[in-house]
This record gives sequence, structure tokens and C-alpha cells, in this order.
Amino acid sequence: METNEHAQKRSIKARCAVLIISDSRSFETDESGKTIRRLLEEGGHSVIRYQIIKNDPLTLQEEIADFLSSDLDLIITSGGTGISRRDFTIETIQPMLEKSLNGFGELFRSVSFREIGPRAIMSRALGGVARGKVLFALPGSTHAVQTALKELILPELGHLLWEANR
Repeated sequence: METNEHAQKRSIKARCAVLIISDSRSFETDESGKTIRRLLEEGGHSVIRYQIIKNDPLTLQEEIADFLSSDLDLIITSGGTGISRRDFTIETIQPMLEKSLNGFGELFRSVSFREIGPRAIMSRALGGVARGKVLFALPGSTHAVQTALKELILPELGHLLWEANR
């Protein structure tokens, strides 16, 4: 049975930023970003900022720092989480976190394993909190962002936001 407190936490709505890290995507071709935006908005959240940046660690660090100094509640990045030489999203964002949500990456890989099998070992995903904002770094595929949002992020987002700010 759900308590009023749990229902209240679940109903918290977020002001969100979506940041796509890609050397090849544009606003017209970015299906992952469109999917993130659609799912957040369907959940009653507001997407305040939506940007696409090139694979560049300094640019990523500057954008995340800008988001962290704003009135946003949630930051979701997509892309640059693989294991190639050009993938640096996890290494750039991790040091910016004050608290890590290690269970997020573990659960994401578990859900991914059920869907894609052993390729899930390459699915690097990150969750954490910095300056009272919840931040998730997701792989770049549309299927990955859909899985992460539907299965893990959206069901707990209100509670995450409540906990991050108390």
C-alpha cells in the first residue's frame, strides 16, 4: 500500500536538460534526444534545455558545469559512454558527482543483458547527484535511452529528486 508521502514524492516534476554527445548527430537526426524529451514530457516533466555537442571532454565539462549552476533538477546525457578512444563521457562526468548511484549502472546492465545479451558488458551508464541535481549519463542508442528511462529513471525520479534535495 502506497503512503501519501510516497505518492507525493512520485508526483515531483523535474526541470530537465538533455545533452547529446555526438560528432555526427543534428537536431533533425537525433532520435535518442527526441526519445528522452518525449518520455520526460509524457511523465509530466519539463525539458528546459536540449543541446547537442561534439565529442570533446572540455566542452562536455563546461556544459555540465553550466547546467549544475542553473535551476535545473535533472540532467541526462546520451552518447560517448562506450569503450572507444573517443568515448570519455563517464570519465568526464564521474569526478563532477558528489554522490554516485552505483546501482543505476548495475541495474542498467542487468536490464540490457536480458535484451541484448553479453554485449551489455560494454554498456557503461552512470547515475549520481551533484549540487542537488540528479544526473544520468546514458549510451547513445535510442533503445538504451528508452530502456533506462522507462525501466529505471522515470519510476523513481520524483523520489530521487526529493532525496537529492533534503
